[in-house]
Amino acid sequence: MRRFLLFALFFLLPVFIPAQTRRAMTFEDMMHMKRLGGTAVSPDGTWLAYGATTVDLRQNAKTTEWWVQKIAGGAPRRLAVAQPDDDGVQFAPDGRQILFLSGRSGSVQVWLAGFDPATGEASDPRMLTHIATGADNALWSPDGRSIVFTSFVYPGCPAITPADFDSGNRCNADRDAAAAANPVKAQIFTHLLYRHWNHFTGDKRSHLFLVTVASGELRDLNPGDTHDTPPFSLEGSNCGCAFSPDSRELAYTEKYVDDPAVSTNADIFTLDLTHPEAKPVKISTSPGGDFSPAYSPDGKYIAWRSQQRAGYESDKFRLVLYDRQTKTIRDLMPNFDNWVDEFVWGPESQFIYFVSGERGEEPVQAVRLSSGIRDEAGTYNHSGSFSGLLPIPHSTQSKSTSAPILATQVAIDSPAEVVRFDVEMDPSTAKDDTPSFLLYPRPITHLNDSLLAQLDLPKMQSFWFTAHDGVKIQGFLIRPPHFDPAQKYPVKFLIHGGPEGAWGDEWSYRWNAELFAANGYVVVMVNPRGSTGYGQAFVDGVNGDWGGKPFTDLMTGLDYAEQHYPFLDKTRECALGASYGGYMANWVLGHTDRFRCIVTHDGMFNPESAFGSTEELWFNEWEFRGKPWDYFGKPDSENPFRKWAPMLSVKNFKTPTLVVHSQLDYRLDVSEGYQLFTALQLMHVPSKMLYFPDEGHWVLKPQNSQLWWKTVNDWVDEWTKADARE
Repeated sequence: MRRFLLFALFFLLPVFIPAQTRRAMTFEDMMHMKRLGGTAVSPDGTWLAYGATTVDLRQNAKTTEWWVQKIAGGAPRRLAVAQPDDDGVQFAPDGRQILFLSGRSGSVQVWLAGFDPATGEASDPRMLTHIATGADNALWSPDGRSIVFTSFVYPGCPAITPADFDSGNRCNADRDAAAAANPVKAQIFTHLLYRHWNHFTGDKRSHLFLVTVASGELRDLNPGDTHDTPPFSLEGSNCGCAFSPDSRELAYTEKYVDDPAVSTNADIFTLDLTHPEAKPVKISTSPGGDFSPAYSPDGKYIAWRSQQRAGYESDKFRLVLYDRQTKTIRDLMPNFDNWVDEFVWGPESQFIYFVSGERGEEPVQAVRLSSGIRDEAGTYNHSGSFSGLLPIPHSTQSKSTSAPILATQVAIDSPAEVVRFDVEMDPSTAKDDTPSFLLYPRPITHLNDSLLAQLDLPKMQSFWFTAHDGVKIQGFLIRPPHFDPAQKYPVKFLIHGGPEGAWGDEWSYRWNAELFAANGYVVVMVNPRGSTGYGQAFVDGVNGDWGGKPFTDLMTGLDYAEQHYPFLDKTRECALGASYGGYMANWVLGHTDRFRCIVTHDGMFNPESAFGSTEELWFNEWEFRGKPWDYFGKPDSENPFRKWAPMLSVKNFKTPTLVVHSQLDYRLDVSEGYQLFTALQLMHVPSKMLYFPDEGHWVLKPQNSQLWWKTVNDWVDEWTKADARE
């Protein structure tokens, strides 16, 4: 076993260049990196297709290209039929066609092309759909005869059916044209969730459509429905749906509630595709959210991710199993205390592979259906975080060997690449009931090897400390490039968002810990109460206690780092946070003077005003234990909206603060940033506000990102100089 593990680790090492000759990463380096997008595997297990996005900083643009390469090895080649910014490539079940999404006709539609499994060449692209509202999130049926996709349509228009395509399509086209031509852009709202994250929801809703490959006939699977199918998800684009293995049934996620602004209850429905008049059947029963249905390959079960508690978007994501014959649901791992973030079925229907955050990592794990016993899949993959699991089909199944899988791997010091795991049962446990696996990872893609080999990207170190109440808390530390232990370094103390999120061994293009360290700083990160990966009770520890234990956890963690790492200069520290991290930066501003500076991005300043200006009302109701008026007449000490309000500590504000906020952030309205900046200016605290009129909760445009990094780093540099307070 050790020999195979060392062999795998050897192939995961970058090209060796002595550390002293490597250089610190710059923002431009990060923008030059190719960003892995969607992935797909051919049904014979031979070919990998993947999207790679490049950034043109000068043009302020991102371009995605699609590539194919043999999984067994070989140079990648561009997918000739795909044009820049095409998306969603998938192989047909017979391996002789691909589908992809392209806007080359003027609107995004589903396209098909021939594919040669012997050579990897694609040819003869043709447009399959012609729907006026465009297509997205396409998925092949297992028999290859149909494709399901999503499109935003007007529920009041006639339904699009094989018998009547024109009237529904024309109605949608006419309404879009009329809205575009109307010089009056005013809107009238009659319900909540009239805006969401970074856009106004308008009158259109996402519906599922079924298109027949041979004829191109379309059918709206949610005719007249005024709810979005699937509901909005931050986890990326997909249809939230799955075909049964015989292609006769579709399972999908829908948030079928009267007021989606106040409810987290999404359900799983099934629809008989063989009868056009069939009605959807709700099969989930949880009052919380149910997501990501997937049929077992043998057709006996449907698995999905389920939450038990209503109104709580950060409840534990359990893996449940629905028996299609008995119509019963069971929790497959009732004693598993972390979230199931994603999963896939093994081809033999005996195992489910999944990934779950655990102590700053995101390892691949497996569960056996017959026993519900879980095992971490392998000894290597605690390094980094994994997602995008794709089983590789093969024809030589046996009791001792399962199908290999592909996954996307990231780490704090390396952006995403595709790796292959060869899955084998551990011979030492072959007679036991525990599914103990040995997974030997091997890199498949090499998007950034040459650039990464030039950069000094220090490894992340983990540390543990004890909170005031005895709970063990994890923190992380990254040294600067060309680190000298004899020197004293200023500190960037990063605070994560969520609050139900976590720092860990992951790469980011927005808050990149390596880039924060690159200009001569030690980066310290702590996962306080509310962080994921330490059990659900730890996650729940932030509810109703936003400025309580999470604050003391953070300060205690920084105290520990100062005491145990003598190269930290505790007189030159800056705290930086976004979203909940921005809230906590605001809270820090009023409750300690230990920092030289603060950077607060999209943070909550006034919980009472934030309640009325946000869109997902269930979030604040849960986290602050109700609505602001529920506490009418009660003292501030009993009112979480005021007890944990940074606004009420303005008189304590002294630390120089950079405020960052964006106009299109509807999750935390820009008014929160305005209020904070106003207070800082009136208190004569050194302060600056960076405002983006064209960004939402995240800064995504390349040149905006460049300005963000420059402004943030310049601010920290200004206040962490030795003479900054002289």
